[in-house]
Formats: sequence, structure tokens, C-alpha cells
Amino acid sequence: MKTIFALVLLMISATAWAQLPAADAIPTSKGDLKVQPLNHATLALTWNGKTIYADPYGGAKTFTGIATPDLIIISDIHGDHFDPATLDTLDLAKAIIVAPQAVIDKMSDKLKAKAVAIGNGQTISKLDISITAVPMYNLPESAESRHTKGRGNGYVLKFGDKSVYISGDTSGVPEMRALKNIDAAFVCMNLPYTMDINEAASAVLEFKPKIVYPYHYRGQNGFSDTEAFKKLVNAGDAKIDVRLRDWYSVK
Repeated sequence: MKTIFALVLLMISATAWAQLPAADAIPTSKGDLKVQPLNHATLALTWNGKTIYADPYGGAKTFTGIATPDLIIISDIHGDHFDPATLDTLDLAKAIIVAPQAVIDKMSDKLKAKAVAIGNGQTISKLDISITAVPMYNLPESAESRHTKGRGNGYVLKFGDKSVYISGDTSGVPEMRALKNIDAAFVCMNLPYTMDINEAASAVLEFKPKIVYPYHYRGQNGFSDTEAFKKLVNAGDAKIDVRLRDWYSVK
């Protein structure tokens, strides 16, 4: 009976894991960086024996088959980026949480004890990973906008000799367009919260990452046209590797 029960659990786990798109591997000077798309703005990165979660959201089911986190980065206060209910379901025994102060201010005391604040323009190092906070905000700037300058962070993470940019919720702001030497970028595109595919493509063509993943592409009226985004980018620069992945396979 115990054997049958174990097999059933294994089948359930395998089914949930099979829903996920396959992880990508990006070579670095310290081994492969594994990129696992998960849910909307949520992804897992595995490198040098460590697991990093970005904006964990959607409940424990999102992380079926994923190792427990060593590092968590959170970009902003909104529920699809800072999700306390999801964080409470995770094993955070060894986790360090890096977040803007606005997010930490909303944390429980338990989470605050694990959190390190970082603001726009600052760089810190955790687990041999350099973390730089990049401004993320809506244009035109307004005190009433959904994302005001200085509150949230995009991030540039350095894994050995490779740099990875995670945009968070933003327009195609000058700080994004001025980025240099980005090996992989995760770029949002969902109206009315961030930018449309034209603005996203325009920004990407300025900072020219080697690889770009459109993510966070579910908006008020459904999904953005990521295929059209890919065509726009490659019409401007055929060398940019636009990787279309399913960020909404976990239900």
C-alpha cells in the first residue's frame, strides 16, 4: 500500500512539473545558469549550487519540483510581485530576501528578519551574486501612476561573467535603455500596467541584450502578442535571441 501511495504522489508531482516549460541553460564562467519560467513575473534561477526566486507569486504549486530558495528578489509592492501568502507557504529557512524598502515596510516581522533593503542605483552582493537595483517606473512620470520612480526595483544580477536584467514593472525608461553588456533580459509588456510591445521592442533595441525573454505579458485585455514583439526586435537586430516561453502554464 505504501508503495502504491508513493507512486501516486510521484505521478502527481510529475504531472505538475510537466506543465512547466523546460529550463534553459546559459553558460557562465562558474557553470550553467538555469532559467526556469514559472508564472507571470515569477522565475527561478539556479546557479553555482544556489536557487534564486524572482517575485514569488501564485502559491506553493508554482514551485512544484523547484529547490527551496537561497535568495529571493522582490521588485515592488503589488500582489503579483510581493505575495505574502505565497512566501508563507515556502520553506525560507535558508533564504535571504532582497527588496526595496517599500516592500519591506509591508512585511511581517518574520519576513523582515530575513530581508535586506536595496534602493535604486545601489549594488550589494549576496551568495557571490552582485545585485544592482535599477529604477522601474511608468512614463510619463506622475505621483498618481501605478509605478512611481524610486519605489520599486528592476535588477541586474551578475552570475560569474554573465549579467541578467529583470525589468519588474516599468516603461521603457532611460535607465533601461542605458544598460550595457546584458547577456539575458526579462522584459515586461502588458498594458495598461507597463508598456506595449512597440515600446518594449524599442527599449530592447537600444540596450541590446544577447537574449531577451518577454515575460509579465498578461494585461487588462489578455496576453500581449509576443510573436509580434519578436518580429519587431529581430527586424531591428537579427542577432538578439528572442526566447518565447509559456509563463502561464501553472494554473
